[in-house]
Amino acid sequence: MATFNLNINGKQKEIDVDPSTPMLWVLRDHLNLVGTKYGCGIMQCGACTIHLDDTAVRSCQLPVSAVGEQKVTTIEGLSEEGDHPVQKAWLEHDVPQCGYCQAGQIMTAAALLKSSPNPTEEEIEEAMNGNICRCGTYVRIKAAVKTAANP
Repeated sequence: MATFNLNINGKQKEIDVDPSTPMLWVLRDHLNLVGTKYGCGIMQCGACTIHLDDTAVRSCQLPVSAVGEQKVTTIEGLSEEGDHPVQKAWLEHDVPQCGYCQAGQIMTAAALLKSSPNPTEEEIEEAMNGNICRCGTYVRIKAAVKTAANP
């Protein structure tokens, strides 16, 4: 066990966990931030996507010891009011069906738009590639990312 001081959604959190504990489990089990989902556990599906200093990363294999002083943002911290442009576009395009992958999809799209405010279709496809949606809402996801880029 070790003590970690983490910046989670703009707030300092102190947590005592094994240094190898994946951030996904720190968030869900220790901080009760359950919007970040467990999908595959091997960084392949994207359901567990969070931001480290505005970069989308998979939290299921990211050990808490690797976070350091980087800012962690979860879906709960993206926007307190749920009015981030990506979240609004998701609703406008009725993207979610079952909704399980959507937090990871939204976090990936938000990171893309932070680094590339007006991405091409190819950039959207490349950034979103690897975020699996069992319901197959990929056409609506791409449309929502385009709308969020050009509100």
